[in-house]
Formats: sequence, C-alpha cells, structure tokens
Amino acid sequence: MENERKVYEIPEFDGGNIPVTKAAEIMKKDQLFIRQGMIKGILPIGSVFKLEGSQQYNYYISPKLFWEFTGYVYREDK
Repeated sequence: MENERKVYEIPEFDGGNIPVTKAAEIMKKDQLFIRQGMIKGILPIGSVFKLEGSQQYNYYISPKLFWEFTGYVYREDK
C-alpha cells in the first residue's frame, strides 16, 4: 500500500477561455475574488494583463490550469 500510485487521465482541452463569471460560479466565489486572486498571483488559473493606456484588465482563464487547480473540467456550452 505504501508504494501505491494514483494515475489520472488528463482530459482533452480545446484551448478556449473560461469566463470569469463561470469560474466564480463553479468555485462558489464572487467575480472580484477571481479577478483579484489572478491579479495578485494567488490563483494560478490563467493570465491577466492591462493594455497600455487602459484602465481595464483582460483575463484568460485556462481550462487546463483551472482543472489542475480545482479538479473541475469546464466544457463550453455549444
């Protein structure tokens, strides 16, 4: 039992984006929690940046990083 290994199957990801609203809903947090967590580097689920001269941030939440962090596989409704 000591040498037992867990094997996980990696889901297939399409490289799309998880909207902040959906990530907040899935994690049962508010959108500000997600946004501030990403800006401060506490939530390693994607990338955030602000264009030069802009006041607004842009967020990319990676389905793969989100799965690695939460265990949740996001599937976009089509």
